[in-house]
Amino acid sequence: MRKQFIKRPLAGAMLACLALGTTVAHADDAAGSKYLFGDWNGERTRLEDKGITFDFGYGFEAAHNYSGGDRNITRYTDQWKFGSAFDLDKLWGWHGATFKMIITDRNGRNIGADANIGNNQLIQEVYGRGQTWHLTVFSLEQKFFDDRLTWKLGRLPVGEDINQFSCDFQNLTFCGAQPGNIVGDYWVNWPTSQWATVVKFNTTTDTFVQIAAYQVNPKYVDDSYARHNGLKPNFPGGTTGALIPLEFGWKPTINGLPGSYRAGVWYNTSKGDDLYLNQDHQPLAVAGGEPLQHDSRKGAWITFQQQVTGDAGGKGATVFLNITSADHATSATNNQIALGMEYKGIFDRPNDFIGAALGGSHANGYAARNQRLFNATHPGQEGIVNDGYEKVAEVFYSWSPIPSIAIRPNLQYIKDPGGSKQNDDAFILGLKTSIAF
Repeated sequence: MRKQFIKRPLAGAMLACLALGTTVAHADDAAGSKYLFGDWNGERTRLEDKGITFDFGYGFEAAHNYSGGDRNITRYTDQWKFGSAFDLDKLWGWHGATFKMIITDRNGRNIGADANIGNNQLIQEVYGRGQTWHLTVFSLEQKFFDDRLTWKLGRLPVGEDINQFSCDFQNLTFCGAQPGNIVGDYWVNWPTSQWATVVKFNTTTDTFVQIAAYQVNPKYVDDSYARHNGLKPNFPGGTTGALIPLEFGWKPTINGLPGSYRAGVWYNTSKGDDLYLNQDHQPLAVAGGEPLQHDSRKGAWITFQQQVTGDAGGKGATVFLNITSADHATSATNNQIALGMEYKGIFDRPNDFIGAALGGSHANGYAARNQRLFNATHPGQEGIVNDGYEKVAEVFYSWSPIPSIAIRPNLQYIKDPGGSKQNDDAFILGLKTSIAF
């Protein structure tokens, strides 16, 4: 087990800086502020006026497995976030420029792996990408033409800009940029970043188009590499290509209520291994050898969010639909769909809300074909055949005793984990909590 966060020198120094804020924060300030430490006796606002803002937070996710897998256990994982943004116009007179940096630290255990549930999508979405420090954002943003054109350059997670989606639920099926859930070996979401550039153009007041290029390098998704290099803004060797997503967006107001509609495609210039054939176009399970190489990998997505009742941006219900499809030949999980709703302001508590969602991740039948053939020809070495949808349902209630804290108990039901009826269904009691300092 790794040392606790507070024993690490850098983390301790950062936490001490945060604790300093508590000495100047008043109780009534915290009760009405979106930050636990309030406005630091006005210092936070003064710094913001000068162009410096902060984004400090902590979140944890606990889960208990009541059924499924082979162990009824409880596991806990967490993430610390330390971020700041610098308005270079206010600081140096550099018009339209902003520098942003976010460092994260993850710790804990994965209940799906420890209980042998066999699930594809993480039950605790905050787990993953190495339980260690990450340089999550290190970027320069420049705006042009009255802010219609935005250019970013630096270290960025893909979902920071492309296919943006909230992460209110605890199951990964309903969290973040969906393509990263099914082709996460090269579409890299938070907290891992890679060198990238993003160009966004606001075609009208409520429509936009953006295109980006992200470095594809297997080291970025290697946990052992992250443990030694997670904080370094280096450019590692071994780059295999570039991930190039293109996205179109529309943010309308319908009946006075906001919506967000996105559609996009991606193209990965890196080669991809075929899931069934070898380089001689023979079945891998029988003939062995090296997988057939495809020149690229690709996919597409749509993301819809629309508030349908209540007051714009306030109390009311919002519905969402996410659908992603990846190429059949190289993607072990080739489709994901998620449908859900959230209702904000329940019981007339402005910061409380509920959520409910259904989703499925499809295990590629092409890969299942290879596993079936392997099982038939390798008696005594048979593996599980994943050839259907892993179906997930989640409901939660988010309680905020004060605006800076959210305590979110949830229930998850996972049918056919991994997309296989050979795995027992799992019922999970979860707890997701976040604190903004």
